[in-house]
This record gives sequence, C-alpha cells and structure tokens, in this order.
Amino acid sequence: MSPYKKYRRHSTDNGPGEPYPAVRLKYLFFILLALAAQVVCAQTNVLTLADARNQALEHNWDILAAKSGVGNATAQLIMAKEFPNPTASLSTAKIGLHEAGTTMGNGLWDRSYDTIAAVSQLIEIGGKRRDRQVAARAGVLGAKARFYDAKRTLDEGVTQAYIAALLADENERVLKESAGLMRHEADIAQVQFNTGDLSAADKKTLEINADQFELQVRGAAAAAVQARVAVEVLMGSGQPTGNWMPGDTLETLVAVPPGLTNEPESGALRPDVLAAQADLQGGEAELKLQQAMRIPDPTVSLGVEHNPPGGGPAVDTINIGVSFPLPLWNRNGGSIKSAQAAVDQFKEALGKIQTQAQADLAVAESVYHEAFERWRRYQDELAPKSAQVRESVAFQYEKGAASLVDLLNAEQTDNTVRLALAQAMNDTASAVAGLQAARTALTETEVNGD
Repeated sequence: MSPYKKYRRHSTDNGPGEPYPAVRLKYLFFILLALAAQVVCAQTNVLTLADARNQALEHNWDILAAKSGVGNATAQLIMAKEFPNPTASLSTAKIGLHEAGTTMGNGLWDRSYDTIAAVSQLIEIGGKRRDRQVAARAGVLGAKARFYDAKRTLDEGVTQAYIAALLADENERVLKESAGLMRHEADIAQVQFNTGDLSAADKKTLEINADQFELQVRGAAAAAVQARVAVEVLMGSGQPTGNWMPGDTLETLVAVPPGLTNEPESGALRPDVLAAQADLQGGEAELKLQQAMRIPDPTVSLGVEHNPPGGGPAVDTINIGVSFPLPLWNRNGGSIKSAQAAVDQFKEALGKIQTQAQADLAVAESVYHEAFERWRRYQDELAPKSAQVRESVAFQYEKGAASLVDLLNAEQTDNTVRLALAQAMNDTASAVAGLQAARTALTETEVNGD
C-alpha cells in the first residue's frame, strides 16, 4: 500500500478528502516557521533584569557622576589630613659694594655679609585640623551614601522600565490572540456568507473588527520597541535599538523578594537619609572650624645667622621667632554666619528627607497591597470567566444561537479583561520594585566598609 493511500485510510484530523501533499505542505510550513523563529531569536539578544541592572551600574551617566563624587570627597579627605608645608628662607644683608672681604678672606662665605637661613612652620591650634578632618570624613560618607542612593533609584528606574517593556510585549501578545480569534470568526463568516447564512453587513463588521485588532497589534509592537529603547537608555547604551528580548516575565517579577518584609537592621537608614545626616555632620564640623578660625595660628621659625667679623673668628647665631596675625579687624564673622546658615539648611533638609522616606514607604506598601489583590482577582476570577463567556458565545454564534452583537461584546470584554490582567501584573511588579526601593536601608558601617 502506498504512503498516500495509507494516510487517507487512517487520517481523522484532516478528513477523508484532503490529499496527502496538502498535509505535507502544511507540515513544511510549520517547520519553516519554526526555523524562522529560531533565526530571529538567534539574532536577538536575550536580556534579563539582573543583566540590565548590572550594565546600568557600569555605564549609566548618573551613577558614573555619583562615583566621581566619591572620588572627589576622598581627595578632600586626603587634603584635610595633610600638614602645611614648612617655608624655607635665605636672606643676605649688609652687602658692601667695596672692600667686603675680611681677615678670613674674600670668599662668598668669608665676606662681611649678614646671612640668615631660616625655616618657618605654621601650627594650627584650636582644633582646626580635627574639625577639618571630621567635615571631610562626613563628606566622604555623604558622597558614598549618595552613590548608593543613586544606585537605589537607578535600580528602581531600570526595573520600572523593564517591567514596562514586559507589559508592552504582553499587550502585543494579547492583541495578537484577539486579532487571531476575530480573524478566525471572520473566516467563518466568509463561509457563512458564501452559503447565504450571513448578511454582507455582518461579514464586513467582523472583518472591520479583525482589521482593527491587527492595527492595534502594530501599535503595540511599536510601543514595545519604545519601551525596550527606554531600558537601553538607562543602561547607558551608546546606540539603543530595542533589539532584545526579555529574559524574565511579569509572573516572575510580581513575587516579593525574600526578606523584603523584614524590619531593617537597627540603625540602618535609607541612603538619601544617611546622606542628609552626613551633610549635617559635615556642616556642624565646618561651623566649628570657622569658629576656631577666630583664633590666629602662629608661625614658628628657626634660623641661623652668619656674620663674619672684620677680624677674628666668624660669629654664628641661632634665631627663634614666632608670628601670628592680630584679630583686630577680621574676626571671621561672615564665614561663621554662612556656616551657621548651612547647618540650619541641612537640618531642614534632613527633616524633609526623613518625612519623605516614611511617606514613600507607606505609599509603596499601600500601592503593593492594592495591585496584588487586583492582580489575584483578575487572574483567579475575572480572566477565567471572561474566557469561558467568549468561548461559549463564539460557539453559540457559529451554531446560530447568538447574535453578532453578542459575539463582538464578548470578544471585546475578554480582550479588555486580558489587557487589564496584564496591567495588574505590571502594576504589581512595579509596586514590588517601589517597595524594594522604599525599604532599602544601609548602616554607616556598611557604607564605609565599601
């Protein structure tokens, strides 16, 4: 028996009248479609959320600026630890134009010049050096805290953008399914129209709805590209194209990370609050420094004076001196007042940031609970019911027991519910990212231990 006859005898899927070559072409079409999909996947990069966040940490411009701020603050600390350099001086007086020689000779060192070699050293008193170093250390702590805060906000931004890309892809998929279902109904309507069981108006209505869904699919595809490009911009990509596929799904991102609901370690603060505290510490140390600047710093000098006599051995003496500015006209009042104003501003900024941190946490928790409950209800209740209604009405319509209006309403409702389910998943995943950003806390030891 030939393979063609054998297939016609035992085939039940394609009917007894479908020839074997048609089935073979159908299988060939699916094979080519699968190969094309593999080629597209091979040419498209797969990007996970973790990879996106790591690349953003290395190439994002804001995070690079925050790193340079840490380097600048570290340089200021090095400068604060350095001692003032001593000053060396050499002066010669009583230079005779004629007959400058002595009984010792007429050499440069033997002439009757008054030569003084001295070394001077400025000595800071009143705790200036200590206060300057405290302010510099606070600057380093604040710069590091700002770096971690920039990382916190960058991680949240990349996560939100990545989730938006996932939502755009999910919307495209849902609209493709709706377009496929409506196109299927339009094909059935064409058959019914050919047999006289359907009016031309109903057939065209189904075709119009199918075309509308397909146009929406194109818009969703364009939105997906824009969302992927937005992720690449945050990653610091020089040539963003949106040519990548997500390696994560909304289902994996709606879960709360382990330990996120636990209370933070005692003394741990959000990085922006820690930075504000460091600014206040540095401002208070700077105020103390400016107040100490009212006390003049002495400069101690030690020198040797060489004065060959007109006769006999040379006379060498040691000179010791001290000098300091007299605080008569300038008592550093302007700098003290400016430092006090800065301290007041730092206090106000710290209170504002602390309040904002608490508000962010309360809002993030509220948003998460609402989004999570909405997602669970759509997934467990509304979406299954909507799918059942759509399938039931579609079956009834094909049997002539439901009207075209019923079919279109059921299809539109199911499409709306599935898009709402995707949006609820997106909102939940975004709320998880917001909650994680709001609860990010570090201790001063953790920041300085980096």
